[in-house]
Amino acid sequence: MSLTEPEVPGTIDAVPVRHPGRVVAVIITLVVTAMLVHQLFVNPAFDWPFTFEAMTQQPVIDGYIKGTLLVTVAAMVFGVLLGILLAVMRMSPNFVLRWIAGVYIWFFRGMPRYVLLAILGGAGAFFAGGLIVIGVPYDEQILSLLGIHGTLRIGTIDANVLFSSYAGAVLGLGLSEAAYMAEIARSGILSVDKGQTEAALALGMSRSQTMRRIVLPQAMRVIVPPTGNETIAMFKDTSLLSALPLAGEMYFQLHSIGTAYYKLVPVLIAATIYYLATATVMGIGQSWLERHFGRGYANGTTPTRGQAKAASATSGETPLMFPGSDH
Repeated sequence: MSLTEPEVPGTIDAVPVRHPGRVVAVIITLVVTAMLVHQLFVNPAFDWPFTFEAMTQQPVIDGYIKGTLLVTVAAMVFGVLLGILLAVMRMSPNFVLRWIAGVYIWFFRGMPRYVLLAILGGAGAFFAGGLIVIGVPYDEQILSLLGIHGTLRIGTIDANVLFSSYAGAVLGLGLSEAAYMAEIARSGILSVDKGQTEAALALGMSRSQTMRRIVLPQAMRVIVPPTGNETIAMFKDTSLLSALPLAGEMYFQLHSIGTAYYKLVPVLIAATIYYLATATVMGIGQSWLERHFGRGYANGTTPTRGQAKAASATSGETPLMFPGSDH
């Protein structure tokens, strides 16, 4: 054999490994799926005409838009903003702020949302005459000590009306969500290298500017995925608003129709279709946001100084990096 002649390997007769267990599992799965699909069409309990008729009722559609979608958006906005504030307080060097944030998170994470909403539904008993006074508390007693007869009240709000409305729904769900968002935001803030904060402070930025312009934009890559999951969970938890009670909510309306016609299974299927369809759209939006805030990261890691220099060498640009970003 010549030294320059390449050596050709022999033919390998490879025998694929057989997996009979997988075949059996696939067959069982297909059979069970076929049985379930067959039941959906032939079982009289699934009254599809009644299901679609219940879904298209105007009170149900209004409840879906106002009592489900709008409450979800408003509660999440309130919960996210309050959660970020609590996260910053939790990481504050001030002991009092850390203690207040810690107690808040401990309480609302341990309180079931249904129980919290039920308490809010009867919160009118916590106020004298069921009225929430807007103004200085104990104003009459304070003024009487000064020899003044008068009041410092701006107005009153009926607690029973407030907490049994959409405002009460947003308040209850938002207060609960803020406890979870505080931990999510805190984990996202901690994921940003401390060198970024040190560099921003060295450039003359204040701590609030550093948090708003440097830390939070980078933390969003970590915050967005669990926040998307929390939004979907919040959307489903609007079905708990019957604890207030909030008659305008979609599930409440569907359950009322099913109870009136003694057909609970069809209306439960109608609610399931609404929830699944909306959760699917939310999941698509979540995926888009994850890709948007994950731009510039390979496999979820921050580029090192060497990677940035290599990238700039090919583009002819000088990399701009904060000190400490090469960890």
